[in-house]
Amino acid sequence: MGISLDTIRKLREETLAGVLDCKKALVEAKGNIPEAKKILRKRGIKIAEKKSGEKTAQGIIASYVHHDRKVGVLVEIHSQSDFVTRNTELQSFAKDVAMHIAAFDPQWISPEEIPISVLKEEKGILREEAEKEGKPQHILEKIVEGRLRKFHARVCLLEQPFFRDDKKKVLDCLRELIAKVGENVKIDRFVRYKLREDHESTE
Repeated sequence: MGISLDTIRKLREETLAGVLDCKKALVEAKGNIPEAKKILRKRGIKIAEKKSGEKTAQGIIASYVHHDRKVGVLVEIHSQSDFVTRNTELQSFAKDVAMHIAAFDPQWISPEEIPISVLKEEKGILREEAEKEGKPQHILEKIVEGRLRKFHARVCLLEQPFFRDDKKKVLDCLRELIAKVGENVKIDRFVRYKLREDHESTE
């Protein structure tokens, strides 16, 4: 079917995907823009998964200080080439991630980084809560796992809804960036500073 240039332009503006990719997705979706967006997102995930194991030897450090000067963030983001570190989209993403960390205070980057002792303690608390609520034993484990995913979304950067678009997780936005730049990109580490207001006397 024929796809108008206006439709392709609209999808490109909303997704930042390439013109050819937008046209292919629209043809596959028979001109339906929401469906075309889903197609582009799935392709982006596949590209990101393929690239995820590739070594990231270059990188940048982005910073953000909240307007009240009481919260500041440094975040280190790696890519495969110096060319991509100079990419404005990567730099913009890094800045946004720093702002997100300032606002949502994640404790870890991904669930894999959570210490086993913390996970064990959290699971114990969630199981106890479910038992007190009288949940049936045969579905207790599923309930605990579901609530544990919500815990991940509270404390893990990649699992949190992105402040720019809360319909997407930070991980989704990272995958979209990987698909756009064609290289693996990794959020390597971050530090969040908050001004201490309860200084103890050293005298």
